[in-house]
Amino acid sequence: MVVGHHLIWTAYGWWLPNDPRGSTSREVRVERIAELGELHHGRKERQPQSEELRRFSRDAREALKHSLVKFDEEDVRIIAESLGRTIREPNWTCYACAIMPDHVHALIRRHRDRGEQMIELMQQATRQALVTAQRRDETHPVWGGPGWDVFLNARKDMERIVEYVRANPTKIGLPEQRWPFVKEYDGWLPRPSF
Repeated sequence: MVVGHHLIWTAYGWWLPNDPRGSTSREVRVERIAELGELHHGRKERQPQSEELRRFSRDAREALKHSLVKFDEEDVRIIAESLGRTIREPNWTCYACAIMPDHVHALIRRHRDRGEQMIELMQQATRQALVTAQRRDETHPVWGGPGWDVFLNARKDMERIVEYVRANPTKIGLPEQRWPFVKEYDGWLPRPSF
């Protein structure tokens, strides 16, 4: 039984289908991106050296149609405000959220909406908020694809992901993020249905 959704999505251009680390993509649709390297579905067991990643990133930057932009403090603030509104409207319960310079993590309790729908709504709202605030051009996609929904089915999984998401910013030297739309995980589990 699904208890929660660990939702992850990346900013435009930061994790391409043929990324040397592997990806969840099954095809590369853009020819100039396909020329950058082999497609590998799933995370590679043996991860590439830093030099290979830097080379791929440099070549990808030149091949991308839109500029590759990381989220700065103002972008993060705008994204957080938009996520808060998007999470409150359908009354989702969010137990953890990290808005990183190139991706987002959110842990949402099981809900009537599917994880993919939640990501789509959050991406649409945050993109529009950035465009409205003139932080991105109307033609810039902002997000790099549909993201991933990792199903969690036990209290220990929920607790582990809460800690993982909470630690994400501090691992790269950013302060811990505390958002008003994030509720402390209290051990909630759904009642079994008979």
